[in-house]
Amino acid sequence: MSRRGWFLFILVGFLWGIPYLFIKVAVDPDNGFSPATVVCLRTAIGAAILIPIAIKQRQFIAAVRGWRYVFAYALLEMIGPWILIGTAEQKISSGLAGLLVASVPIWATIFASMRGDKSVWHHTRLFGIIAGFIGLVAVVGIESITGSADPLSIAMVLVASIGYSYAVMMVQGALPHVSGIAINAVAMLMTAIFYMPFTIAQWPTHQISDGAIRAIVGLGVLSTGAAFAAFFTLASIIGVARGSLVTYLNTAIAVILGVIILNEPLTVGIVLGLPLVLIGSYFASRKPVAK
Repeated sequence: MSRRGWFLFILVGFLWGIPYLFIKVAVDPDNGFSPATVVCLRTAIGAAILIPIAIKQRQFIAAVRGWRYVFAYALLEMIGPWILIGTAEQKISSGLAGLLVASVPIWATIFASMRGDKSVWHHTRLFGIIAGFIGLVAVVGIESITGSADPLSIAMVLVASIGYSYAVMMVQGALPHVSGIAINAVAMLMTAIFYMPFTIAQWPTHQISDGAIRAIVGLGVLSTGAAFAAFFTLASIIGVARGSLVTYLNTAIAVILGVIILNEPLTVGIVLGLPLVLIGSYFASRKPVAK
């Protein structure tokens, strides 16, 4: 990988590692926003950044023409998952949320097998799926039994992860010649419009903290607009498959930032489950080399 590729890889890992911290601060019930408002504002900012890029690429109209598939993608990638994660982070740590999202490659591998990918049953990928699930069971079981985290909130993040894993696979098959930036630009616009009525109805009546406002700006500019733009630039250099390996970096960053900045506890569930989920996701998403 070139120096530019490594720079983008590390940059995307950081940009997609910090949203869980931003979300945790932004959805604070006492001085923040409602989860729906957070989703609306971050996607509005993200769309404002990505739409001009998509227009410059001459891909925006193509994405609009495929609006049915783009809306289905938005539903599975943003409308559903981002409200679930935001709601969940009102009760669980940002690090735990980031760890659970690291299971995306495992779910994606299972969906790939359902779509006819026989390489899923290779012993290496099976090992990854099994190891990953053991890690998830360790996290969910220990966190729930010890009372460290709310089981329903954990389930919300896992459902969001399942949505993530199918969304990209679905839209890539439906709109293979439309750029990822254009698809996400239109999807973010759709998501912002979808949550606009909720934002108006749920606008906070309490004092909003400066931290929550900064979190929204950071979430929209860095983790939504800039992160997607950087990822697809990276993907154009090393491919989407290799680019997706950034998942392992951003998970570690999410856990570390939660502990350092938000003083979140490094629980037994996270310590035991994190390595297993990361190792499982790596091997589950690793296709065997044809001989």
